[in-house]
Amino acid sequence: MSHTTKHKAKLLARVRRLKGQIEAVERSLEADAPCGEVLNLVASIRGAVGGLTAELIEDHIREHISDPHRDEDAGRGAAAGELIDIIRTYLK
Repeated sequence: MSHTTKHKAKLLARVRRLKGQIEAVERSLEADAPCGEVLNLVASIRGAVGGLTAELIEDHIREHISDPHRDEDAGRGAAAGELIDIIRTYLK
């Protein structure tokens, strides 16, 4: 079973929230909202996409490469944990 299948409900909920955020940008543009307001909405979308991307990559690493908490090879587990931390930091 794929990690996206195991966490399907949670991932779909995040995608639906993103859809709502995008629709909020559309409504703001249609209502001639101030540009600062629109930019804040877009920034929140960017953050949400980064969070979703980080979650998907982290789950992929844990499922297909190495789970830092379960890998019998301590070095590989530590390296996977470091990679996950780097990805989280990069996508913030």
